[in-house]
Amino acid sequence: MHSRRAMRLFKNVAKVCDPEHNFSSSPSTSSLTIFSTAIPCESQSQSHSITIMTQTASNAYEAMVGDKPTAVSTDYKEKNTMMRALTWQGKADVRMADMPMPAITDPGDAILKITGTTVCGSDLHLYHGEIMQLQKNDILGHEFCGVVDEVGPACSLKKGQRVVASFQIACGQCDYCKKGLSTACDVTNNSTLMEKLYGHKISGMFGYAHFTGGFAGGQSEYVRVPFADVNLLPLPDDVPDEKGLFLSDIIPTSYHACYEANIQKGDVVGIWGLGPIGLLCCKWAQVMGASRVIAVDCVPERLEMARKLGAETINFNDGDPVKVIHDMCGGLDRAVDCAGFRYAKTMLHKVERAIGLETDQSEVLNEMVRTVKKFGTISLIADYAAYTNHFLIGGLMEKGIRLIGAGQAPVQKYWKEILTKYLQPGKLDDALSVVVTHRFQIEDFPLLYKRFDEKDQGICKTFIQTRFSAPAAPGSPSLTKLE
Repeated sequence: MHSRRAMRLFKNVAKVCDPEHNFSSSPSTSSLTIFSTAIPCESQSQSHSITIMTQTASNAYEAMVGDKPTAVSTDYKEKNTMMRALTWQGKADVRMADMPMPAITDPGDAILKITGTTVCGSDLHLYHGEIMQLQKNDILGHEFCGVVDEVGPACSLKKGQRVVASFQIACGQCDYCKKGLSTACDVTNNSTLMEKLYGHKISGMFGYAHFTGGFAGGQSEYVRVPFADVNLLPLPDDVPDEKGLFLSDIIPTSYHACYEANIQKGDVVGIWGLGPIGLLCCKWAQVMGASRVIAVDCVPERLEMARKLGAETINFNDGDPVKVIHDMCGGLDRAVDCAGFRYAKTMLHKVERAIGLETDQSEVLNEMVRTVKKFGTISLIADYAAYTNHFLIGGLMEKGIRLIGAGQAPVQKYWKEILTKYLQPGKLDDALSVVVTHRFQIEDFPLLYKRFDEKDQGICKTFIQTRFSAPAAPGSPSLTKLE
């Protein structure tokens, strides 16, 4: 039974991604071999079975049609020595493992000793197997800082330099990179599946499945960074790792979300989803001139964090956010979606997601359409994967609302300015003191994923230290043991 279901899923994935291809014949022998190794047995749960089949189908499709060429090696050469790294093993199954250390593979590479890393809300999509083309033993993690340990002949960085990495991998030379749109880099992601599904590929990313190139990530002791001169930013001495780390993603991503929302002085801004990105959006919205920030979530600890950052809050478990917002202010000028596809609230969307009728919920977007004023703006920074049902497209059109897919933030476009204008002068210290809640050891990663997913113990953004990390900087969370 599972073999038949798996084959149907394979053909469905293939037809959606490549409708012009003739898939009436069977896939190649190599594709079938990859595909058949992970067919679930009867004793596994349905959701686990669907995850396995989805990953197997997506990887089989890629194997059948072949990878796109890139300007960089997506796999790294291995050294004979081992390192500790977090690996994906299956749905809700991540494990620390001994993995081969990376070696210089391309001339522009650098090898980093990781001194700080973290877990991101978007990593939970990997944890639940919701991003395609995951493979066992993939090394996770796209946010990290460290010390340059080794460089290739075309890299200008020096051994011993402290640096932070962008979460994306950009070449620096393609048309998109020259425009400062590093996450749209044309030549670092080899996923044919993504190109067929979306029409174009985005850039490669660290530790985020073969859907974004299959590059090993930084939840590890060492990492290889391609095009290191482009994708690493040297950190000045007055910026400790506990601040510099967050230039890799959450600080520039939250800035980008608010920038794309076109927040103007005096605007009333709504933020849905109070993870680290949403909380920092509360900060940036005020920096950009918002007169009021209204934050929507259901986690009491995170609502309290938003209030500390100057936002008014709505717990959506206590009432319909649409009605509450209309009662508070008559509507929003701008809204930012920091929640994403996973968080369905109604039974309808939960069922449709569970049985594969949609991948992404549209409830948050519909609330925004109903609350944003005519000719206002909605900025989408939360992760969405593919398809949704019941989207209120009529309201979007008739009200003239600008729906902006902010995309994965082009970190390199913003990080130097943010470093010099905001991070070094301490203008983000108040926000980071609220958002960064814990410090743990790298070996705590598997349990941390579980606790973070459960929104347990007040965990929001974490600093994860390795054996190469310096002692905690003054004012940052002290090391605690995850129970």
